[in-house]
Amino acid sequence: MAERNLRGMRLGSQSLQSEVGVEFASRKNSLYRAVDGTTFEVTFSADADVPETWESPRTGQEGRLVGEDGALVQTEVIEVKAPRTHWDMLLERRTRVELEELLQERLTLLRARRGVEAKSGARKSA
Repeated sequence: MAERNLRGMRLGSQSLQSEVGVEFASRKNSLYRAVDGTTFEVTFSADADVPETWESPRTGQEGRLVGEDGALVQTEVIEVKAPRTHWDMLLERRTRVELEELLQERLTLLRARRGVEAKSGARKSA
């Protein structure tokens, strides 16, 4: 029975691949400073867009990107145009007075139909 034991490697502890001939992607380190003054580095790919804020892995505080000159990087505030809503597009086609008239017409029609349904429903139950 001892002859039938399986032999092999330890699971997950060693790799059969080597790093010979492997070229790693180029990287860059970015420095961040938290509110309490602590700094930390984060490594990014050389062609990645570096975010202006990053959470510190040690303290969990949000750090801001420090530029080459040692000052915090200032962001450009871009005004974002508010998306148009259905109400905005409706107001482009009709005035509020016209919309109020349409609303009253539809309510009158619905109430009239509901009144007819209520009367016919009363007859059916009798």
